[in-house]
Amino acid sequence: MKQKKGFVLRQVCGEHVLMAEELSIIDFGKLVSLNPTAAFLWQEAERQGDFTVESLTDALCQEYAVDPNTAMTDVRFLIEQWQATGLTET
Repeated sequence: MKQKKGFVLRQVCGEHVLMAEELSIIDFGKLVSLNPTAAFLWQEAERQGDFTVESLTDALCQEYAVDPNTAMTDVRFLIEQWQATGLTET
């Protein structure tokens, strides 16, 4: 799985926000705000290029003191949200 091209993570007024770089991919009805953990995972997915639930779960467990099962559940949920909003592609 990969991130869809054209989205960048920015800090706006202290919030992590995904922004579209091109007008053709902007849906003005949606603004994607990420908490610090989701922003970390977005940056990790960007770094990995082609990422999986397992690779992001490993990164999350290395960065934070979190149970692997809880981490995997949270990563799956987050990726499902990214897929539903069109932020990733296979």
